[in-house]
Amino acid sequence: MSISEPEKLKMETADMTAANIERIAGLFPSVITEIEEEDGNVRRGIDFDLLRQELSGDYVEGREERYDFTWVGKRQAIIEANRPIQKTLRPCIEESKDWENTENIYIEGDNLDALKLLQESYLNKVKMIYIDPPYNTGNDFIYNDNFVMDSDEYDEETGAVDEYGNRRFKNNKERGRYHSDWCSMLYPRLKLAHNLLREDGVIFVSIDDNEVHNLRKMMDEIFGENCTELYVWDVREEGNMPKTARHTVRKEHEYILTGIKNKDLVNYNKYSEYKYIDNEEWGNADNDPRGDWMSGNISRNQIKSTTGDKYFEIKTPGGSSYKRNWKITEDEYHELLKDNRLYFGKEGNGVPRIKVFKNEPVESIQSSIFSDLQSSQTARSQINGLIGKVEFDHPKPVSLINRLATICTNKDDIILDFFAGSSTTAHAVMQLNAEDGGNRKFIMVQLPEPCDEKNEAYKAGFKNISEIGKERIRRAGEQIKKEIEEGNKQAKLGEEPKSVPDIGFRVFKIDDTNMKDVYYSVAEYSQETIEGLVDNVKEDRTDLDLLYQVLINWGLPLDLKHEMEEIDGYTIHTVDTDALIACFEPNIPESVMRKIAEKKPLRAVFRDGSFRSSPGKLNIEGIFKTIAPDTKLRVI
Repeated sequence: MSISEPEKLKMETADMTAANIERIAGLFPSVITEIEEEDGNVRRGIDFDLLRQELSGDYVEGREERYDFTWVGKRQAIIEANRPIQKTLRPCIEESKDWENTENIYIEGDNLDALKLLQESYLNKVKMIYIDPPYNTGNDFIYNDNFVMDSDEYDEETGAVDEYGNRRFKNNKERGRYHSDWCSMLYPRLKLAHNLLREDGVIFVSIDDNEVHNLRKMMDEIFGENCTELYVWDVREEGNMPKTARHTVRKEHEYILTGIKNKDLVNYNKYSEYKYIDNEEWGNADNDPRGDWMSGNISRNQIKSTTGDKYFEIKTPGGSSYKRNWKITEDEYHELLKDNRLYFGKEGNGVPRIKVFKNEPVESIQSSIFSDLQSSQTARSQINGLIGKVEFDHPKPVSLINRLATICTNKDDIILDFFAGSSTTAHAVMQLNAEDGGNRKFIMVQLPEPCDEKNEAYKAGFKNISEIGKERIRRAGEQIKKEIEEGNKQAKLGEEPKSVPDIGFRVFKIDDTNMKDVYYSVAEYSQETIEGLVDNVKEDRTDLDLLYQVLINWGLPLDLKHEMEEIDGYTIHTVDTDALIACFEPNIPESVMRKIAEKKPLRAVFRDGSFRSSPGKLNIEGIFKTIAPDTKLRVI
């Protein structure tokens, strides 16, 4: 049996450009070429002239007129989406809630990095994404990605530098690249988000008039024109218009653009709601045993057509006759009549109306206009009621996210928000789970954008937006738990008590890789230098840091159960029973290696320094080949 040293994990995100080249090579091997770089290294590339010939008899190049959507920096934005990074997610147990049991995730850091780090673990696994990105009003925060600007273009910029050394700036309307910079910020994030969605997945993006036109074009390009839909949300802001604006149009709406991964597979659920129709008082004119009701209109008099299955004659119990278009078919009419769901007035001669009972929700299909949900003002009240007075631009109410999740998710789905803000999405997921007994999981991502020192949130002790978001999840979760427990106390005899949903979350913070430079560029170091290094792991990193970078690199979810045990004094980490076993101790004896192998995990990983010598590596490989031949063995 041939024995070789265990393979090393890459410990960096996937190079999606290289992966795309491999896909093209499989389809058109003749277009693959070699490109020599300035340093003399040779890499695989694509001969685009040959590729064009393979794809079309019409050769398009240069400035030929064509339908196209582009902006300054688009090429760099596409490159950035595919570029691998050497970063990691460091677990932060002290800021988490119920770490051992929760399946929810909160990631603190730049969402572009987060989306890259999630590519392997959550590829095609997310059912719903909701984001509320900056609207590009001239005042909201814009991410300062390194591809948005030249390296020295903003050296004199007044923006602050964050704890990671990244400059930030306000994308003022006076800037020549005002729209371009916003597009360059959002485009790679949408591309990466598309990868994470399931085939029946949906993304919802909130936006206003400033960039809705550009957002629509970007989403048409990424998802396809037939997979992009537009909703309107009535924000219904309370208060009077300022005198200076009394002659302008009052903006009472925002947009929600929807991208669908595969339109043939997506299936929107109906949602239940209580309808308050025609502003009538609840009553029970016919003493219906089902209780108080209101009546709703079923006529469609505005439609003049005299054909179709909804045009027919109805004769009332009092003898009157009405022939017109209705909102229901004739078969549906007879079903409603049989169920005593129709009301014909006190004398039985009125136009038939449907009875809607006070204690009975109605199943509805979502309209393209969200006109029956809470306002933006209510959203502010919800945040302030939990956190205290904080200021957020364009806050969203829990009911909006709840509705979106209701119509497009099932009870065990994953929901992602990578512009998490105050964590309304997490709040909505927990609330919906409490209502229908679901086990939906959320992944929140938020940059630790500093709070303005003049802001009430800062005065209350919140130094950045992430702190607000995490605290809201904690308080909202406890509020939901309390409401369920109080409801269970008041439950009638025989009623099944409600269970408290998962209200915990694991916190991870984005940081540079756990590995020293030598790990990625061994060729650049002399043998003497390498031998002089005690370890290739940075000194301030823990076993848990290493474990979760391994999970990311191996494409395992971040919510898997983690246990620790000792074998002969050596700490062993077990993930999801047998999904992975890791030991990062130095100089692990053969006896311990054998006991680990006897557990027959699917994967096993060790430090390079776990072996006393190169022959030791070969010996360990031999042990696993003999005892656990199906185990994938790696070192870092």
